Amino acid sequence: MSGRLCCMVMRVNIDCHGCFRKLRRTLLNMKEIETYAIEKEQCKISVCGRFRPSDVAIKVRKKMNRRVEILEINEINGGQTEQITTGQ
Repeated sequence: MSGRLCCMVMRVNIDCHGCFRKLRRTLLNMKEIETYAIEKEQCKISVCGRFRPSDVAIKVRKKMNRRVEILEINEINGGQTEQITTGQ
């Protein structure tokens, strides 16, 4: 578990209500995640907490058995925000 506060936006294909419930249950069971938001229509997940972004993405991928794409990572270091954007 990292000492820095991190916010990350991911894209996961959420087809049905069952997939949504499984994703929500997976996020609730991760102790390092403090807050999360799931946007079902846009297939986006926003999570904040003290974690390594790669670890959370790998856990979600293994539990959901779906491809996870990291769109954006924000690391907050003592009031300063550092933004890392991946993808397009």
